[in-house]
Amino acid sequence: MVEAQQQHLLTRLSRIGRLPAFLGTLVVLGAALLLPAPYGGILLLLLAGALAGLLSTTWRVQPASTRALRVTVLALLVAAAALRLTH
Repeated sequence: MVEAQQQHLLTRLSRIGRLPAFLGTLVVLGAALLLPAPYGGILLLLLAGALAGLLSTTWRVQPASTRALRVTVLALLVAAAALRLTH
């Protein structure tokens, strides 16, 4: 059942173009960086959670170089969220 839900989610996500997805992510990232400390950090953590979910779902079909880049971006996003939450 979980596999079917993941497949349905991936099908829906694949219908979104790359440019709108990229721009939407930039808008959320920009909002998170401009919001006051606790709210911006929470929004960054939500974005990191969404990225982690997408990464875990697509892990098997990604080349090793893409995996490394995505894990690095995820780590930087979590680090930025931690900084926003602590300062």
